[in-house]
Amino acid sequence: MGLSKRDQAHIERRLVATLTEACETAKAEIIGFTWLTHEVDYAEFPSSLSVIWVFDTQAQKDLALASGQGERMVELTAIALSEADVLLSQVSAHVQFDSEEQCQRAHAGNWQQRLARNRSKRG
Repeated sequence: MGLSKRDQAHIERRLVATLTEACETAKAEIIGFTWLTHEVDYAEFPSSLSVIWVFDTQAQKDLALASGQGERMVELTAIALSEADVLLSQVSAHVQFDSEEQCQRAHAGNWQQRLARNRSKRG
């Protein structure tokens, strides 16, 4: 049996709270990072969880990842998930990086469309 709607809502609130904290930390530490979001299909939780870290430009994303900041964002994700009582064996497999610039180019800035495309690639 899957999670009840109440359990899903409880997990979602915890995720939002802890990921918001991770986001604020990263904004203070990582140049070009602007926001993050997460997606999850609770029918396949927690394996379906994906955390997307978004930079302003592709160049900023590339520079941050080349300088090791990707590991810091994975670490912040792991801390947030732990605080939300979400256990994943390999957190890095649930972390993605993207940029506003790439979304603008490929999807005219429509993040819903871009994230739906990412879901279809994974699923």
